Amino acid sequence: MLHLKVHHLGYLVKKRDAAKKAFEALGYAVESDWVRDEARGIDICFMTMDSLRVELVCPFTKDSDVSSLLSRIKNSPYHICYETPSIADEMPLLRAEGYLPIKESAPAPACGGRNVAFFLHPALGMIELLELSCP
Repeated sequence: MLHLKVHHLGYLVKKRDAAKKAFEALGYAVESDWVRDEARGIDICFMTMDSLRVELVCPFTKDSDVSSLLSRIKNSPYHICYETPSIADEMPLLRAEGYLPIKESAPAPACGGRNVAFFLHPALGMIELLELSCP
């Protein structure tokens, strides 16, 4: 059985500044302002309220990692991110539970260069793993 701590809820947005303003109106505070992830073609902003951290994800290119997803599901939550000491150590456990990796793990600029990896599950959708420390 997996025992992972939630790091954030990923929220896909089309208009980054309008989304940020809407979350602020709900009482969220900016934890870290927009960071550009050139490799994935996205801008990311972390916001918090109480114990909840939301990651606003906005594509800045038409071929970003999330552009096709945004065209299908619009502005919407789309993944939960969990912290782990080691993505490699979690892989066999996730595979045994039916999770399939989407891409190889890679550094995430918005998370201080720590590695992230995404997985799909047929009953749950997408999750992300975030390593606790940089490689």
